[in-house]
This record gives sequence, structure tokens and C-alpha cells, in this order.
Amino acid sequence: MHVAVVAGPDPGHAFPAMALCRRLQAAGDSAALITGSRWLEHAADRGIEAHELPGLLMQPGTRDDDVGRRIHERAAVMSTLMLQDLNQMMPDLVVSDVITVAGAFAAERLGIPWAELSPHPLYLPSRGLPPIGSGLEPGKGVLGRARDTVLRAAVARDLRKGQRQRARVRSTIGLPVREPGPRARLIATLPGLEVPRPDWPAEAFIIGPLIWEPGSAELPLPVGDAPVVAVSPSTASQGGAEGVLEAVVAGLGRGGPPSFRVAATMLKEPPANLPSWAAAGPGRQDILLQQASVLVCGAGHGIIARGLLAGLPLVLVPGGGDQRELAGRVTRLGAGVAVWPQADGTPDPTQIAAAIDLVTSDPAYARAASRAAQSASRADDVVRLCRDVVSKLRG
Repeated sequence: MHVAVVAGPDPGHAFPAMALCRRLQAAGDSAALITGSRWLEHAADRGIEAHELPGLLMQPGTRDDDVGRRIHERAAVMSTLMLQDLNQMMPDLVVSDVITVAGAFAAERLGIPWAELSPHPLYLPSRGLPPIGSGLEPGKGVLGRARDTVLRAAVARDLRKGQRQRARVRSTIGLPVREPGPRARLIATLPGLEVPRPDWPAEAFIIGPLIWEPGSAELPLPVGDAPVVAVSPSTASQGGAEGVLEAVVAGLGRGGPPSFRVAATMLKEPPANLPSWAAAGPGRQDILLQQASVLVCGAGHGIIARGLLAGLPLVLVPGGGDQRELAGRVTRLGAGVAVWPQADGTPDPTQIAAAIDLVTSDPAYARAASRAAQSASRADDVVRLCRDVVSKLRG
């Protein structure tokens, strides 16, 4: 089986796509990654066939003031640009990231079966949940269900607008207005992070987190034997909270020598003038999380999954996008606490320090994280699911 995996350049989407490629290769199948140029050499160094996703740079004068337009109209242009290369690859299956719609459009235009990869929980609307992104727990009782009904109605207009935009764009590239949808929805999260819903799609399967290790060397820890606070600032290109590491250092450094050491793995340039008890730079997160007592991070799905799999209590600093939703789910599990950014987008150092003290002094948080990690045993095998899609079509 040959699979083409399509994902945009944001680490939260490109990294799970790389992990899926490696998973397929390890099982004896072949995979080709199509993503932003930023990660091509990185993927090739790890033995992954990688191709550039065309059309990521917007042309001058292109309107980009609407989310639906940004996702769908640009996806139509990008799908046209990738038709020739995708056709030459002759994949048996295309796996397209949930927000990289170009991969789905191109596959459908070429008659290639495709599956959708969600590197987070299932975010389709549900008649049994409040709107995804609200961060709210599903309402209970008559009043709670009524609240959710009102909230769903408030966002229904935007959902219908997006559906109309997608249908209109599909017609411009020769696709039927009525979309058949993916052959499978691959939900790359922990079962423990999912919320029960009465209308779970039959084609949706929880496959567990797809973890990719961007670092290759171990980050040296500060000298000493104090517990380690692992820090992972948000990698989101838009909407991530800023100044997380700086707030951790400022909060723990108040009132004399801290009782923790701090170590931060970063894709960006680390801040200068860190104290001797703090270290930051590129490094392997898997090793750092094994050495840590707590993880402070943005509320992106990838780093949340890594922290839970390591059994660590979490201090989350949610930004925009789905981070409010994910922070709500983690806190309801009892595996962490959320520190909401201030008006300037940065967390309050005092609140950060208090949250670290709280989750490290109460073992219930680590126990809840371990329970979430254990739910991974209930996940479906993503390679088997991909093979099933292909074998059913071959008859």
C-alpha cells in the first residue's frame, strides 16, 4: 500500500503527519509526505519521502479576511497546483489533514480514495454537545441541555456559511456540490480526551496520538537535584500564548532561590539571560518529560498528549483556536489546571508559580494524567484502518 499524507506546515499538523508516515513505513507500507518546505529536509533526514505542498504563499491581492474563504478558496487553488505531482505518485490512499483541505480536493478530483486526519479530538458539531471551542462541559439536566441548544443555534449560522462556501468552491473545480466525505476519519487523540456524543460518526476511529520527536539531542538540565519543571511554549503559528517560559522563570524566581529547576524545549530562539537554574533550547521532549515533575505548556493537542502519556500533571496556558476546548477537557479530567493569559496575551507569573505548586503538591493530578495515558490501549490501529479502506475499494 502506498499512502500520500498531506498536511500544512504548522507543527501541530505537520508533526502528526510525519509520525503517520513513519508508522506506515514501520508496518511495511510506503508513504510520501506533502507539507511545507520548512520540514522537507527534516523529514528526509528521518527517511521519509517528502514533497512541497504548493500554494502556501498567498498571491498579492488575495482576500484572506474570512476563515471559510481562507480554508476553501485557497484549498481549491492549491489542489490544482498539486494535481500533477499527486497523480505521478499514484497513491492507493490520500490521508489529508483536517484543515489542509487541498489534499482532500485533489484526491477527489483524481478519483483517489481519501481519509481525513484530525491531530486532535473530533471537532464535528454534535447535537449532544455545546459548540466545540467553548471549553464547556456538556450541559446536564433541562437547563444545561437548553443552554447547549441555544449556544449551538448561535454558531449554526457560521457553520451554514462555511458549508455554502465549500459547496461553491467545489463547483468551481469540477466537484459535485454534495460532498461524499472521507472514507475514514482518523482521530489522533487519547480516548480519555474524547467526550461521549450520541452521534459519533460510523467512519470515525480514535487512533491514539501521533507523536513526532522534532529534537535529536538531549537538552542539558541545570545543575542540581531540585525537581524539574518542563516548559514547552506554544508552536501555533497564530493564537498561541506568548511569554510562557518568561512567566515561569519570573514566577518561580520571586522570593529567593527557587525550589525547582526549569528546562524548556523550543523551536524558536530561547530568551537571553536565563538564570543558572533554567535552561532552554532545542532538545528531545521525550527525554525531558521522563525527567520532569510537571509540564507547563500551551494548550495545543500535541504537547498535551505528550504530557499525559508521560503521566505528568499539566499547567496549561491556553491561547486561541481549539486551546480553550482542550484546556477544559484536561481540567475536567483532573489532570491539570489552566492559567488564562492576561490582556497582553502573557500569563501572570504569580499565577503560574501557584499552579505549579498546586499540581506538584497534590498527587491526584498525576494519577489523573496516568489514567488518561492508559486509555491509549483502547485506540484503533491506524495502519489496519488505512489498509481496510484500500482493500474494500479493491474488492
